[in-house]
Amino acid sequence: MPLSSVSMSLKLAAVALLTAVAHAVPATGQKATILPTNDPFYTVPKNLEDIRPGTILRHRKPPAPIAAFRVDRQNLKDTHQILYRTTDNFGNATATVLTVMVPFNADYGKVVSQQTAEDSANRNCAPSYTMQLASEEGGILGTIEGQVELILMDGFLNEGWIVVMPDYEGPEGQFLAASMAGHAVLDGVRALLASTNITGIKNNANVALNGYSGGAIATAFASELQPSYAPELKIVGASIGGPVPDILTAIKAMNKGPFAGLIPVGVQGLAKAYPVITKLIDEQLLPKYKAGFEKAKTQCSGTALFHNPFTDYFAQVKNQSIFTTDPVKSIMKANSQGQHVPTMPLFYLQSINDELSPVNLTDALIKDYCKAGASVEYTRDFASDHASLSITGATLVLPWLRRVLNGEHVAGKCTTRSVFTTLTENPAGVPKAIVSALKSLLGKKIGPGHVVLS
Repeated sequence: MPLSSVSMSLKLAAVALLTAVAHAVPATGQKATILPTNDPFYTVPKNLEDIRPGTILRHRKPPAPIAAFRVDRQNLKDTHQILYRTTDNFGNATATVLTVMVPFNADYGKVVSQQTAEDSANRNCAPSYTMQLASEEGGILGTIEGQVELILMDGFLNEGWIVVMPDYEGPEGQFLAASMAGHAVLDGVRALLASTNITGIKNNANVALNGYSGGAIATAFASELQPSYAPELKIVGASIGGPVPDILTAIKAMNKGPFAGLIPVGVQGLAKAYPVITKLIDEQLLPKYKAGFEKAKTQCSGTALFHNPFTDYFAQVKNQSIFTTDPVKSIMKANSQGQHVPTMPLFYLQSINDELSPVNLTDALIKDYCKAGASVEYTRDFASDHASLSITGATLVLPWLRRVLNGEHVAGKCTTRSVFTTLTENPAGVPKAIVSALKSLLGKKIGPGHVVLS
């Protein structure tokens, strides 16, 4: 059986299993959590221009517990939500929300900022909402990417690390507005380090960044923008998996493929930042396809993927040259990587068979970074594709984050290596990951020192 067929079979089996697990959990009786669009906590205050980026504007306990797959309550010591001031793609002041998860036996000096793959133009698909018990938007498959990431985050929490999730698409769901995403990540770190009296986190805590796929875009832009936008932050490193260095090339690669459903969602996300995109949709989209594009405004990523795979979106416009001429060309370039060189240590991970973003783009990016003096560890994996590496690659991500958070990383190195599978690179990491997931699914206390069967 071809590698792609094996991978797809594994993914379908995983989705079926996760769906079964979710439906097997007894009903909680929890009322549906209020949507961000109806929740005053999310309202962006007026007159933010003179307020420093990263300033805490509001904070609260989440309305409902953090829960995997919307039903599996996570047994955490504490959780918080923080509304903080940040900056959009064009330098305008705005605000977004940070979710803080504190494990039992936490080390308040170590933090991972996890940029989840939100991949939606609908603000109600933001992780601060969808990771809560009884959240409704999109159903279980609508936010399946983020739900799987939450189980992987339990591995970080079981190390004793604080884990935070910024709503990096901002208050409107500006998917692919990359500078907005990078600013939101960095300002989330600023807010976090100023939250000692709220969260207990040390104001000099070691902070690392992590993100895969859509979350990799936000993480990568944060790493590139940090030296100029937030030079005072001493971020110890950034782990970036399934990177998407060039947006337009990724769109071309996704078209007519399994990830095609993300194309209209991405276009609608950019349209929220760039009104000229909305004008082009109205002018160039063939009439019979307009309803589908309109629906993309409300879809969470899983819904878009499952409903619209293998679609030829290039055939839905009157003139395909709009993708390679201005204003689209300039907008895509402005939201693609390679414009600045990160100074923090980096760990890059990509499948050689990545069908969302070709690996040669990342190869070229890393080569340019290294020429400019960046410190990068780059691993290329053969026995995976874009989706499967988000899970199997975790066995390398966690030990790398452990090294940088412990201050053990050797700066100044640039290495590139190709492996058959990341699973054999850290065999001990596989059973540990399974134990971590079991702790979460069985409702055990999450944090170091708590065994699964107690």
